[in-house]
Amino acid sequence: MSVTPEKKLDIITDNARATGDTGSPEVQVAILTERIKNLTEHFKAHHKDNHSRRGLLAMVNKRRSLLDYLKKKDVARYNSLIQKLGLRK
Repeated sequence: MSVTPEKKLDIITDNARATGDTGSPEVQVAILTERIKNLTEHFKAHHKDNHSRRGLLAMVNKRRSLLDYLKKKDVARYNSLIQKLGLRK
């Protein structure tokens, strides 16, 4: 269910704004998106796992807050991020 360290490193290098950047909203949203994708796959087999569903909802809310912050600060970065991650249709 969690993201492997190798996959996390790939996500960080793909979305970092500078070398060593792990805390920017882009990186945080990308990592949360990967974790959300993994959990949604988990729920296809374990649909009664309500304890993990609560964690999923918390992650979705955290991602939504980070995206709202990024949209407020810099719309161009927001648009490029949702385009790259394929979040909005």
